[in-house]
Amino acid sequence: MKQNKLDNIKSKELALLFGTFIIAICGLVYELLESTLSSYLLGDSIYHFSLIIGLFMSSMGVGAWLSRFIDKQLEAAFVKLQMGIALLGGFSAFVLFYAFAYVDNYEAFLYLITILLGSMLGIEIPLIIRILKESFSLKTNISNVFTVDYIGALFAALLFPLVLVPQLGLMQTSFLFGGLNLMVGMMTWYIFKDTLGEKYLIPLLLIFFSLAMGFVKSNMLTSIIENKLYKNNIVYAKQTPYQKLIVTSNNGRTQFYINGAIQFDTIDEHRYHESLVHPVMNMVKRHENILVIGGGDGIALREILKYNDVKAITLVDLDPAITTLFKTHPQLSKINHHAYENKKVTVINKDAWKFIEKSKQLYDVIIIDLPDPNNISLSRLYTQTFYRLLGRHLSRAGAMVTQATSPMFSRNAFWCIEQTLQESHFYTLPYHTYIPSFGEWGFVIASKMKLPLEKIEPIKALKFIDTKTMQGMKIFDKDISKPEIQSNKLSSHKLIYYYNEGWKKWYE
Repeated sequence: MKQNKLDNIKSKELALLFGTFIIAICGLVYELLESTLSSYLLGDSIYHFSLIIGLFMSSMGVGAWLSRFIDKQLEAAFVKLQMGIALLGGFSAFVLFYAFAYVDNYEAFLYLITILLGSMLGIEIPLIIRILKESFSLKTNISNVFTVDYIGALFAALLFPLVLVPQLGLMQTSFLFGGLNLMVGMMTWYIFKDTLGEKYLIPLLLIFFSLAMGFVKSNMLTSIIENKLYKNNIVYAKQTPYQKLIVTSNNGRTQFYINGAIQFDTIDEHRYHESLVHPVMNMVKRHENILVIGGGDGIALREILKYNDVKAITLVDLDPAITTLFKTHPQLSKINHHAYENKKVTVINKDAWKFIEKSKQLYDVIIIDLPDPNNISLSRLYTQTFYRLLGRHLSRAGAMVTQATSPMFSRNAFWCIEQTLQESHFYTLPYHTYIPSFGEWGFVIASKMKLPLEKIEPIKALKFIDTKTMQGMKIFDKDISKPEIQSNKLSSHKLIYYYNEGWKKWYE
């Protein structure tokens, strides 16, 4: 009889420690969810990611302090706490997406949810320790609880980027982990049901069904909200391990977005891609071996393949979801003229830095068609170190070009890229043009030798660029001319600061 009682106590202890492991995973996942959402919806990933993590941690401290005022019915308080976290955490992604699409003051919802959720999470661990105080010594109790808490945090940190985001997406992940918090609440109620009674069963079940319904309908909810954010119909949406891809279409016109930022619109993409590709191709005499960094939509490939002397093109894009999409999707592969089916094209889905470090090839032309440098992961591919690394793989008479954001909307960022290339020991040729989808947009050609660009040789099927147009593209008005500027280095990442500062000036 006594042994059975001891075994029962032991099983309760293990169950509560397992619950601690689960709530540790849930807590970190909520932090990562709110931080990722804020970066995704608001941009400026470093600022918002850091701000949300800071708010979460400080709110958890407030919650830990507030836990001292709970001195009766600890088990009941813990069950209620899990129900509250399940509801708020489970519905947090939905509420934030909805607020961003339909409410003006989105950030107020973000900060309110972060502070409330962080405060509730901060109460959890002190309560668990106090509930277990009769089973273990203080030293053992604290050691056990914090051990499983930290192990759970590591588990969540690995699970979030590798499984949850690519497989479930942000909203479904939110509902799932709300359900896990509720599971801990149900388990705690079951352990102490003789003390707590049946009154918690109905609210636990109601919350469970609301979270389950949200999980099942999350894709539909996401589609409804995203259709509000994009003016045309969404025909494709996918959350990859790296980014959110959206394709919209209406009346034969197609747009492609990464993390909410437009990458091209078929009505004017020819102005961008002709400006990116043809000036650098006309600057050099040899086009045998070409490297494209980024450009997973394959449209730069389409333009390069207009040159008959091209023998090999290597395209390096981190995300296989993009290259596969634009190779296999019937509507999208037409845009790049089925460039991926050309035998001259080799696709490598790998980080560009890692690829170029191990490459032994020399290239006649390098075309850099990356997204804007709004985070460290992208900014490092606009640094002196990376440009010098590329220079080792550029033939003596070759040249490379990069898209360089807008000299109008982010003047300092544009010239920072040009200055970085200069300080990386290249001759540079900055130029710009107007693209309706983007506004005034800039590019920079870089070469080891001072190569003149006197004319654009006529090539079949060019819609926009010619010699006269190119001459005008090299002229910068006074308000977008080069200021005193610092270059972009791995140690400082000034480019991110310039980029965000410029866009905020126009759109905040």
